[in-house]
Order: sequence, then structure tokens, then C-alpha cells
Amino acid sequence: MKLLNSKRKELNVKVNELAQYVGVDSSLMSRIISGKRRPTLEQLKKLSEVLDLDYYLLLKEFLSLQVLDLLTPYPDLAEGVIAVAEERIAYLSGQRKFKVIQPSAHTSKLLDQATELHLKWQNKKPLAEIQIKKMQEFFYTAYTYESNRIEGNTLTLNETHLVINEGITIGGKSMREHLEVINHKEALELILDFIKNKIHFNAFYLKQIHHLILKGIDKKNAGVFRSVPVRISGSAHLPPEPYLIDKLMEDYFLFYEMQKNILHPIILAAEMHERLVSIHPFIDGNGRTSRLVMNLILLQHGYTIVNLKGDPSQKLKYFKALEEVQVNHESEYFHELIAEQAIASLQDHLSLAG
Repeated sequence: MKLLNSKRKELNVKVNELAQYVGVDSSLMSRIISGKRRPTLEQLKKLSEVLDLDYYLLLKEFLSLQVLDLLTPYPDLAEGVIAVAEERIAYLSGQRKFKVIQPSAHTSKLLDQATELHLKWQNKKPLAEIQIKKMQEFFYTAYTYESNRIEGNTLTLNETHLVINEGITIGGKSMREHLEVINHKEALELILDFIKNKIHFNAFYLKQIHHLILKGIDKKNAGVFRSVPVRISGSAHLPPEPYLIDKLMEDYFLFYEMQKNILHPIILAAEMHERLVSIHPFIDGNGRTSRLVMNLILLQHGYTIVNLKGDPSQKLKYFKALEEVQVNHESEYFHELIAEQAIASLQDHLSLAG
């Protein structure tokens, strides 16, 4: 890295002295100085301190080199990828982020239909306690199954039921897959507890949800915003760099506070889902966490749980709708998808309620 090496020479600091301060061996420090090895963010911070360098200037050079590393194998795509990333980050951090959303005519019709079904569902209550329990087991198990299926979990619906409701271990399935469904059930129970106790949703409670999603899977990153860049496999969307996350998440919750009493609950839920998964604040588990946040908002407003399906065709439709927002800033398709699934869920609940 040029800034590091020029400053080191200016101050006449030897490589081994620098290595000792940072806590690495001299050979590694030599590779970092020469640009053959990238430092960690923690090492970068220490280097900025010992060399009296502006950390953010150093970070900017570090991140630009990481982007270069990622894009070098794809010279024909580099310009387009950078443009897409810049546009979405600008949208999430610019003035438009707080603009009141006006649904399309078609989406408005879907929202009207959902509102009518929501009223019918509210009028069905109170249901018998045993009926509620059975319905919750049915819908919540299916939701846990599908949400994990989207992320590649191979447990079947019946196997998911056996694991989370009967405590049975499925032979031939990994411990991680078992933990994913158990953790998801616990995270779902947590948001139900949030609703019961009328909690004020904020970053603290978001991290609690995510902590449960990665519990026993990735202890270090559970409930912690990421400190490293990430890429989403198969997506044209490039999530923001880690140094932007704190501000983006601050704006995320500011958007929620400004819009929660203005937007239709389905649109609010869809926006909070899409914005969270686009910011991608966690190393892993962003999709499951975003869908739980979406359902937290819907359930708070008396709607039934929206269960996005994980079969290939529905998963593709879901990812394409997300990418339309992330790449083209076109939210209509995603709003329609969530509204359609909210309608389907209400119809299913009304049907079972008799």
C-alpha cells in the first residue's frame, strides 16, 4: 500500500518495528507494505496510529484495492458493477431514502384486497385456544421450512416439523441444518414475544433476532454488524462497504420511525425487508433476519405471517423482485410480491379458521 510505505520511509520506521507494534511477524508486514497481502481492518487501524496517518484515507485506499481485486478478473463488467453499487448506496444514503412511497395503481388494488381480508380475519377472533395453537404450529413450521429452504437448507417440511416440534434428529443431515431450523423457530418465538410485550423495534432488538439466527453456527458474528466486505453470489447487487453500515443502519431505523404511521403495513414491511437485505449488515443470515423483520411488522399490525416460498420458481421470482429494487430502484414488483403473499396468507388462515 503506497500510503503506508511512503509514510514509513518518511518516519524512518523499520519493517520489523512496525510488525512488532501491530503484532504480526516481519515477513507478513513486509508483504502488507509491498501490497502482496491485505491487512485486516484491525491491523489497518494500528498502522494508522503508529504512522500517524488519517485512518479514513488509509481505509479508502484499502477498500479501493479490495474492489480492484474483486473486479480484475471481470474487466468487461467492472464499470457497470461500480455504477450499480454507487447508485444503490446513493439511494440508501441520499435524500430520497425518506421519501413517502406512493404504490402503483395495481399495488393499491392489492393493498385494498389485503385490507378487506385483514378486517375479515380480525372479525374471526377470538378462536379457540387449541385451534390457534394448531394453526400456529402449521403456519410457523411451514414458514421456518421455506425461509431456510431459500437459503439452501435441505431438510424437508416433515423433517423440519420433527426437528422443531418433536426434538428428533434427522440422520444424514448436518448439524448446521438442524441448528438453522431450531434457531429460526427460536427467533420467530422472540418476535412473537416482542409483539406481546409491545417492544419498540430498534437496532438492539434487530441484533437479538440475528443473534438467534446464527446461535451455535457462528458465535463471533451472531448479532454483530459485519466489519468486512461481502459479495452476494449470483447477484448484480454489491452490498455497501463495512465502514458505511453504521450510518446506513441509523438511516434505516430513522426511515422506520418516519414512515411507520404513514405507510400501509404491507408496504412498510416490504421496505424494511428490502432495505435491510440490501444493506446486508451481517456476515450471514441477512435473508432470514429480513424476512423475520417483515413478519414482525405485519404481525404487529394484526396481519398473518407471510411465507415466501423456497421452491426454484418462487425463489427466482423473489430474488428477481429484490434485484429490481437493488439494481433498477424499481420497488413495484417487490411490493406486489409481498402484497400477493399477504393476501394468500390471509386467505389460508380464514379458510382454516372455518
